[in-house]
Amino acid sequence: MSTEREVITAIRGDGVVPVYSHADLSVVKEVATAVARGGLSTFEFTVRGAGADVVGSRFIAWARSHLPQLAVGVGTVLDEITAARMVSEGAAYVFAPSFSAMVAAVCHRADVLYVPGCGTMTEIQTAYDAGCEMVKLFPASAMGGPAFLDAVRGPCPWIEAIPSGGVQPTVESLKGWYEAGAPAVGMGSKLFAKSAINSRDWPGITCTVAEVVEAVATARAG
Repeated sequence: MSTEREVITAIRGDGVVPVYSHADLSVVKEVATAVARGGLSTFEFTVRGAGADVVGSRFIAWARSHLPQLAVGVGTVLDEITAARMVSEGAAYVFAPSFSAMVAAVCHRADVLYVPGCGTMTEIQTAYDAGCEMVKLFPASAMGGPAFLDAVRGPCPWIEAIPSGGVQPTVESLKGWYEAGAPAVGMGSKLFAKSAINSRDWPGITCTVAEVVEAVATARAG
């Protein structure tokens, strides 16, 4: 998966974008493998902290040959230099907690999906005016929950927003967001518990991911 359209289709299909970051490349590899085995087809590596860009670059290169079925993107990208580097390394999409016109330009020139974080209707419209096809609601838990997205889509039903921050891996929580019009949700610590990471319980993480995949199907069916 490499084009913007293919990644959008994958995100919509999965309904969940797993978000993870770790300073140890070997841990990131194991977590990404567990995600793929659990049934998801995208993986966001968060470029946060010293050296994270180096780990991200190496991980993207590794995933390309070892997990070709996984669309690997990067998150917390705030500037065009980082965006250009990650895109050149092969990032399939770029997420951010805020909008940057310069990052948008870098991504669109490369046919890479850019999903900026937005918290108001004006920010969302600004992102769409810059060519974004999806935005991220962040922090979702502080924005009024699904009711906020439902209200936004009232006058603008074409908006596709991915809530991130505080989304629970339960059918009830997921159903509320999907019914409000979210094509997917972002999920990090709820998928990757610290206890599982510390104990290197990769099969356990696979099971957690598989349970969330099942919860997504149930929420959408209901």
